[in-house]
Amino acid sequence: MAIGEPVFLDQPRPIPGGYGNRLFLYVMRRMAMAGVDDAHAANAMLGAFGRSYRRPLVLMRAMMLELARTSSRKILIAPCCCSRMTTDEALMMKAIGTARRSPRTAYDDVASLLGNDHALGALTCLQAVAQAHSDLGRPLDLYAAG
Repeated sequence: MAIGEPVFLDQPRPIPGGYGNRLFLYVMRRMAMAGVDDAHAANAMLGAFGRSYRRPLVLMRAMMLELARTSSRKILIAPCCCSRMTTDEALMMKAIGTARRSPRTAYDDVASLLGNDHALGALTCLQAVAQAHSDLGRPLDLYAAG
């Protein structure tokens, strides 16, 4: 699985509103491009969550590794500076936005994103990331309505 190849086409959706959503997208893009131990991603989490940054950071790392491990297709990720999302990023944002309140719908979205039906571990990671962001005041569920 090759998460993180730069994509300059297939960017149909604007980036979501809300600080939590933009933070998630930025950190996901940084980790996809530079690896899960990227210092810029960690610094963004530290700046957003303060001393409580470790929980969402570790969960984001686990989510990225699980997506890479279980995917049977390339997940297209745009560069961090891009003001639009790829279809795959939009699907991931939709899945994480609905992961806690509608797990079946989110499972279908994650299975579509991964290109196979082995999405339970990835869904669990998305739910954990969404819960951590919500607990720390940066919810990710605002985008699901749009």
